[in-house]
Amino acid sequence: MSIKDELEYVKKELSSDEKLLENAFKLERFYKKHKIKIWAGLILLIGGFGGKAAITAYKEHKLNIANEALLKLEANPKDSQALEELKNNNPKLYNLYLYSKALKEKDSKALKTLANSDDKILMDLAHYHINILNNTPGDSNYYKDLSKIEKAYESLKKGEKTKAREILALIDVNSPLSNIANLLKHLTLTK
Repeated sequence: MSIKDELEYVKKELSSDEKLLENAFKLERFYKKHKIKIWAGLILLIGGFGGKAAITAYKEHKLNIANEALLKLEANPKDSQALEELKNNNPKLYNLYLYSKALKEKDSKALKTLANSDDKILMDLAHYHINILNNTPGDSNYYKDLSKIEKAYESLKKGEKTKAREILALIDVNSPLSNIANLLKHLTLTK
């Protein structure tokens, strides 16, 4: 290699080193200018992930306590401490436990309390079972077809075959209760 080639090579190397050094200075200036913003962003990001993990762990802890309380209540339904733990750590599961207990014991008073619940599903089911305990057909959004069959059966007992037929016609063919509805329709046929 000639001296001229070597000089060109050294110039190229120096210019690439200069560019690298220049970029490093630009990065350093950018860091100094936005240091607070960068660190605040990193802290917020880390804090966000850490906070989310802490909240998730706390919720899991509460669910575990509620599950243990439910298991204790299944073993000993009179355990008031377990009932209180369930109520404090998972109010929805607590209400569901009270609902199942009220159904087992046929306790209409407890069902009336649950009928005033904030949970729409539980409120609907409690109203339905209160009516069942009072030997009246109950209206329910969740037991729709069963409610219709009960109403049709009550109409049949009263001798109102036309009304029963109209109610049974409202039950969908794909309903699991369609076979029972068809059997009741046969009872509405007149000779």
